[in-house]
Amino acid sequence: MDIVTLMAFAAVSFVGIATPGPTVLLALTNGSRHGLRRAMAGMIGAVLSDFVLIGAVAVGLGALLAASEFWFSMLKWAGVAYLAFLGIMLLRSKGGIDAALKAGAPAGATSTFSIGLKSFMVAATNPKGYLFFSAFLPQFIDPALPQATQYALLALTFAVLDFLIMFGYAFFGSQAVRFLKTSGALWLERACGGALLALAGSLAFYRRATA
Repeated sequence: MDIVTLMAFAAVSFVGIATPGPTVLLALTNGSRHGLRRAMAGMIGAVLSDFVLIGAVAVGLGALLAASEFWFSMLKWAGVAYLAFLGIMLLRSKGGIDAALKAGAPAGATSTFSIGLKSFMVAATNPKGYLFFSAFLPQFIDPALPQATQYALLALTFAVLDFLIMFGYAFFGSQAVRFLKTSGALWLERACGGALLALAGSLAFYRRATA
């Protein structure tokens, strides 16, 4: 894989990652609710999911989901349920950010493990991610070269970009909550919850492509 191909992959990936999706919305929410330092756990969880998704595609799981309606549906509805659960929890939140604003400290007693697990599960249970990588990654793979090394390089590049972009979202969230009034901060949290519900709805109507 030459540098031009890698740079093209990075450019396209940057646009895709920066477009608001479940993991970056969680990074924004984690930054506002828990502060930048604890939001790092969510970023690590999302980065681990990048390696899982790309590794799964490399060994053929993406092709399995593209071919099997049963396994595609199982993973899809698990993702829908989890996104909807997170969205509802954010919409029903009535005191997390309020407590942070009053105390001047990160809200809630959520463990760092739980924060990381949420971000990991959101990505790992989304079949669109597997299908996207199945269609996207082979365009940058040279079949004449060892594929494992190339997949590893692409995964590392994607993970670094993902981390940097989520860091930016989390930083924005951690700073925004300092300047917003209580009502405005709560609306930020609820807007993220509504966006996660909307993404759950779009995933529910997502259909596996058929030949």
